[in-house]
Amino acid sequence: MSASHENNAALRGRVRALLYGIAYGDALGGPVEKLSAAEIAETYGRVESVHHRWHRLDEDAVLRNGRTRGNGIITDDTLMTLCLMEIYCDLKRHIDAWDMAGPFVRKIAWEPRWIPELERETLLIERLFYPEKWIFHRLQLAACDPRQGGIGNMVNCGAAMYAAPIGVVNACDPAAAYQEAIGFMMGHQQSYGLEAAGVFAACVAEAFRPGATIGDIVSTATELAKDGTRRAIAEVCAVAERYRGEEWDYFEVVDAFHKTLLPFSPMGDDVRHGPEKSGVATAAYQPSRLLSIEELPIALGFCLLNEGAFQKTVQDCINSGRDTDSIGVMSGAILGALHGEDVLDHSVLTHVDATNKTTLLSAADAFAECASEIIHADLKRDEERRTRLDQLLTAERQPVMDHTE
Repeated sequence: MSASHENNAALRGRVRALLYGIAYGDALGGPVEKLSAAEIAETYGRVESVHHRWHRLDEDAVLRNGRTRGNGIITDDTLMTLCLMEIYCDLKRHIDAWDMAGPFVRKIAWEPRWIPELERETLLIERLFYPEKWIFHRLQLAACDPRQGGIGNMVNCGAAMYAAPIGVVNACDPAAAYQEAIGFMMGHQQSYGLEAAGVFAACVAEAFRPGATIGDIVSTATELAKDGTRRAIAEVCAVAERYRGEEWDYFEVVDAFHKTLLPFSPMGDDVRHGPEKSGVATAAYQPSRLLSIEELPIALGFCLLNEGAFQKTVQDCINSGRDTDSIGVMSGAILGALHGEDVLDHSVLTHVDATNKTTLLSAADAFAECASEIIHADLKRDEERRTRLDQLLTAERQPVMDHTE
């Protein structure tokens, strides 16, 4: 086996684990999304399996809309990730906001696919939450400058939740992943929602670096993050450091994480929307340099606390409540990329594939091949630039001839 083939195989294994981590966290967290940690404990005990019934399954509104979750069903987090992977495979290059406005809008709004929660083939936009539908409204219907697409959107984790592929095509280069995620996702999100997408992509890129530790990933996040996002990650991880290596009570840690996040995310456990909130002023979801999403700080906090242990971390993230599927997706992606195929549970993988009519490993392999091509093209450009710079700097050192004589 050639060295190049071995390197591609190593990348492929990590991409497989990353996508498995995303789908595992999504399927695990989907049935309990929006419940508090206390409500999850009361209803389910501790969620440790994808074989759980959705807590909203008997609600009239859910039944009328024909939606379902539970027992391994993935949500929009994984579906959007798969769409982004497909965009890279189609374009075979790095992407920006114009690719959000063109190829990505076509992917979510015009190309039918199997939507597990709706149990039918339809357009992904039919399933998406309002701030993700905004992509279509703002970029196609309003035809704005793609770089301004996120302006006016509800600020949430919707862009960050599917940014992992950007970290893959920038593997081992967190700063480049951050910049590409910001450049692409500005077509979707703004403010700290956009910032989180950049930082999450950077964490994934760092996780691919051979020898990287969870401490390195947290350091990468705090070095690149700005404003409230940086402070939220730093302060949650400082809490994790206090408990790290000691005996700790799960609910005490969850409470400590949530209290630490309150200045950055004022919603607390009040994450449901109903008619009683109409017209009520709130700082939640508004642009701010002081606020942060909760999902990424909590995911990194549990990653650090558990020394990067894959399964325990993802399960701890899920059982902490609120936006459970997205917290699970972020922790699963980071630790999958960090550890590689050893994290795969093939019985879970087989069940998730069958339940969602997908083949995750095939999708991962196709994307890994595409990512490898993009990375090698980058390396070739870097080498060509280095050669030109050497020539330039060498020329600068040569005596300058006087052409005036």
